[in-house]
This record gives sequence, C-alpha cells and structure tokens, in this order.
Amino acid sequence: MKTAGTASTVKERAELALNDEFLRKAVKFTTERLRNGKKQASAEHGNWDDWRERGRQIRLHTIAHLDYYLNMFANQARANGVHVHFAETSAEAVKLSLEIAQRKQAKSVVKSKSMVTEELHLNHELESIGVEAIETDLGEYIIQLAGETPSHIIIPAIHKNRYQVADLLSQEAGETLAPDTSILAGFVRKKLREKFLEADIGMTGCNFAIAETGSMVLFENEGNARMVTTVPKTQITLMGMERIIPSWADLEVMATLLPRSATGQKLTVYMSGITGPRREVDADGPDEMHIIIVDNGRSLQLGDPEFQELLNCIRCGACLNACPVYRHIGGHAYGGTYSGPIGAVLTPALQKNVAEWDDIANASSLCGACYEACPVKIPLHDMLIYLRRRKQEQGHGNAAESIGMKGFAAVMGSSKRYAGLVKLGKLGQKLVVRDGGIRLKLGPLKGWNTYRVTPSLPKKSFREQWGTLEQELRHGLKELDPDVRSRMEAIVQGRDGKGGNGHG
Repeated sequence: MKTAGTASTVKERAELALNDEFLRKAVKFTTERLRNGKKQASAEHGNWDDWRERGRQIRLHTIAHLDYYLNMFANQARANGVHVHFAETSAEAVKLSLEIAQRKQAKSVVKSKSMVTEELHLNHELESIGVEAIETDLGEYIIQLAGETPSHIIIPAIHKNRYQVADLLSQEAGETLAPDTSILAGFVRKKLREKFLEADIGMTGCNFAIAETGSMVLFENEGNARMVTTVPKTQITLMGMERIIPSWADLEVMATLLPRSATGQKLTVYMSGITGPRREVDADGPDEMHIIIVDNGRSLQLGDPEFQELLNCIRCGACLNACPVYRHIGGHAYGGTYSGPIGAVLTPALQKNVAEWDDIANASSLCGACYEACPVKIPLHDMLIYLRRRKQEQGHGNAAESIGMKGFAAVMGSSKRYAGLVKLGKLGQKLVVRDGGIRLKLGPLKGWNTYRVTPSLPKKSFREQWGTLEQELRHGLKELDPDVRSRMEAIVQGRDGKGGNGHG
C-alpha cells in the first residue's frame, strides 16, 4: 500500500489525500477560516489594493538591488557584533550550522518555526552528530512527534484534528490526555519550558531583515521565538537571502500585509526586532549570535524575467488558503518542503530540476485565485504556465498531451472543423451518455469522472442558437418606441459615444 512518503507522482499523492477523510475535513475547515479572516481584515483596513501595490513595489525594488541591500545588512550586522555567514548551497548552510554546534559542544537546540531549516533538513543533520533538535512552535512540535513535514507554510499541522493531536501528545506524556486544546497546549508548554532552560543553542528563521540597521524581525503568536532568542547563550538565524527589506519604514507595510494575509490578524501577537547579541546593559539575550544567509537556488531567479518576482514572496500562506487544489489535497501531496501554488513554482524553480518535478506545475486549475490573494501580487498562475512550457521545451512533456493540443489547435483554428467535430461528438456521445451525463471512467475521462460527471453536449449549441436569438432580438426592437429603438441600436452598434461598451 502506498503512502504519502512513497507515492512517486503528485497524482498518486493527491489520490491518497482525497481518500483521507480526516485530512480533507481538517484542511477545509482551517483554510476556510483563514481565508474568511483575511477577507474581513483586508476589507476593514481599507485601500487594500493600494497597500498590496506598495508592498509589491518594495519587494520589486529590493530584489532588483539585492546585492546592495545584502551587503548593507551584512556590514551593519557585523558592526552590531553578529557573525554573518553566506551559504551558496544547502550543504554549505548545514556545514556552517553543524560547525557552530560542535564548537559549542551543544547537546540540544531549541528551534522556532523556520521553513528554511525544513528546506535544509537541518533537524536530521543535527541529530546525526548527536544534537537533539526540538521544535518549539506548537504545530511544528506536533508534526515532529508524528515524524512528518509541514503541510502548510504557517500552520504546519493543518492536516490534523485535535483528536489526532491528543493521541500523539498522549504517547509523549505517557498518559491519556483529553482532546481539549487548553489541556494539550498546557502539556506542551510545560514540556518545552524544560527544553528552553536546558538548550545550548537557539535557532530561528527570519521573517524580515532590515538592511539599514542589520536587524532581523520575527513574527509569531506563541512567544516561543522570544524564548529561543533570549534564553540560550548562542543563537543561530538561518534566513533566505531574499528576506531583506531596506528600512524600518518598509517594515510598516509588511507588518500590515503579512498578518492580515496569513491569519486575518491586524498584527501578530509578538513582533521581535533583534539587533545583535546581548550587550552589557541587556537583561537577557545570547552572548553569541550567528546569521547564515542562504542562497540554495534563489540567485538562479535573479535576472529571469519569468521568475524573479518569485523572490518577492513574504511566506504568508494566503495563496494556499485560496487555492482550490490545496484546499482539497493539503500540503504533502506536493512532495516538497513548500506546498500550494507557491510550492508548485518555488520547488522546481529553485532546483531548476524539471525532470524530478515535472508534474508539480500541473497541480493547479490556473484560476488565478493565488494572485488575487497574494499581498505582493506575485503572478503565480503565469509562472505555472511558464513551468509547463519549460517542461515541454526540455523534453519532459506527455506525448499524448502534445498530440491532443495539436489536434485542439487544428480544430479551433477553423469554424468549419469545429462545427463538424461538434456534430460528430453529438453522435458519438449517444454511446456513453447516461441520465444526462458521461460517467465513463476511461482514458482522459478517468480522473475527472472518478469524482464528477462530465456533462453531455446540448442538443443545440450556442452558435447554432444564435441565428434564432438574433432574429428574436431584432423583432423585439421593432416593437419598441422609435426613439428607444434608435438608442438601443446605437448601443448595440457602438455609436452611443461611450466607447461601444454598451454602458448607459
């Protein structure tokens, strides 16, 4: 029996998800709540599209001058006493992290939520040298106990309900815990406080890095990141190289867009700005601070007119909540660290590995909901088309699909051929139509008809009905008052002085 971890294609993984009733209900419930929260929060804020455009312009400017702002950030951070490292590959980022842990003779690392460390599989690497890595975000802690990867960028355990969580935590507690959120959270809080006090190193991601001061900013709702950055004596921050913004003034825009887009909050419960290690006058904080700036394929997008805007992403997860595909199959069906529309583009784009990820771009209806949801207007639906084209150009396309598209182009290029095919279709469908629909699960219809019914062709198409409709319209106009008829004809013919668009 195949599992999400052994299924080789996105279709196989999606089929497993569709047959998982717990997963589908949990994902649907949470994404609808997040989507409605975003809708309400953006409407209450007002001028939302103006703020989206401002956010887009900040990100476009920053990525266009990324080398300048990265150098500014690194220089300022070093002046603040931070050790700044650059890692071109995932292997380099892992090596730097392990070297710091070994130099400090670390036994345990407490981590706040970080998709970059997931991207690097850093927990496994730390454990390979005998260092315990403990996730302290509640959702991350849950999936760590389950031995799984995040299913959502901001809510990693979105695919689990409280009963499943209670089972996991009961195993960890050695006693049965009631499926009550306050009881479950209380157990985790008590457990993790011990880990905070014992940890040698605190490890974080980075929501935004402020170039003008060399500061890093963390958004969170639980307070665990503040514990991670204040209790252990050594802190390591891993940040994607694109997380830079020029100034604190720009952070105001991002702090408005990200929480509303992610969870519908006006502001996250905690927003921490960290500028260097602990100074003599500080009551807490690490004695030593490292920032590892990770490339790992990001620089491949620079200068690419089709994919450079991918680096604008602020990791809010709004595109996942809006995507009809993600809302049905969850995150693990995408097969990589990042899921949803952003994952379908980011995973193959970062690796330039179309051969391995040649099916992931097909996990989309191309409806554009991801673009409408994105707070910085990344055209993910266009990028998905670019990826599909790249797949074809590199010889990884489906032969049957290529033949089908050529046939489609030939038919649609001629009204006579189109009309002839429709007539043939009406005749042919008589063999398979039952109760007004086609339920045959064969060939290209198999995937669709497993969950839906293909509608049959109508007896008369719109094109065939148009002649009769036009006559009825003209007859109706004749019955009108002459002045009204003249006005209506002018509108229809585009002579109403309003651009011929029929308004008025």
